Amino acid sequence: MSYNIIRPTAEAQPVTDPAVVAQIRTNLSEDGWTLLRGFRPDMTAFSTLTTALCRKITFDPARDYGDENTQKVDAGTGPIGLHTENGNTPVCPDIVAFYSPVAAFEGSQTTICDGRAVFDAMTDAQKARWRRDMVVERYLPEQLWKRYLANEHPAISSPEEVTARHVEEFRAAIPNQDFDMLEDGGINYRLTVAPVRASALSGGEGFANAVLGPSHNYAPPRYRFGDADVISQDEIEELRELAEASTHEINWQDGDIAVLDNTRIMHGRRAIVDTNRQLFIGMGNL
Repeated sequence: MSYNIIRPTAEAQPVTDPAVVAQIRTNLSEDGWTLLRGFRPDMTAFSTLTTALCRKITFDPARDYGDENTQKVDAGTGPIGLHTENGNTPVCPDIVAFYSPVAAFEGSQTTICDGRAVFDAMTDAQKARWRRDMVVERYLPEQLWKRYLANEHPAISSPEEVTARHVEEFRAAIPNQDFDMLEDGGINYRLTVAPVRASALSGGEGFANAVLGPSHNYAPPRYRFGDADVISQDEIEELRELAEASTHEINWQDGDIAVLDNTRIMHGRRAIVDTNRQLFIGMGNL
């Protein structure tokens, strides 16, 4: 994987300069990710860049907001497994960007793994298995699913506005999902996804999903093929070892911005040693 760093070509060049945005798109198409270093952006510039790259901004309902377009990254201090951001949601973002105003002195490196390299390293039997559609099932409490629906449904903007009609409209809008309403207000949610997929930016098959990832703010998901072929933890760990061989690290510096093709590149994090760090995320669809 290339380590494409974009640096300013002039004093005080903004990250939103059209030439910079064009170079970001080129690097995403070629390598799936890029790193902006030396630009000294602020939150406003990061937010503006996110909207320049994405037609529609999406959010994680379990995170606090940085501003109207971005959110804080706070998932404890332990290591985080490789995953695509919001990979177990019905509207998975195409592009994810991270901004580090204050970088950790030690630890907390972001891990980057090209799903194409993982897929290429699989045996023929593994490729055939993971090309199948996969069902993700988990419990979502009322607060989280209503926050998510309020962001994705075009007719509402807050969880308090959610009605039964909005729920059924959202169910019908995305055919690969279903859910059961529970007495406590939560839902048992099921989503069918393709664990091997083509990049929305550049095509090509890659293993890009959230099977290896965390459940820091959510109940752990259950994965299966079809109705009864449960994906075991041993199988997941086998894939984790395979992916580690194609994993690289971003050693953050103050002011860095990393932009990822979320339909091709999985990311995670090494354990945090220095807790004096700040990281924000912006994401959306083309």
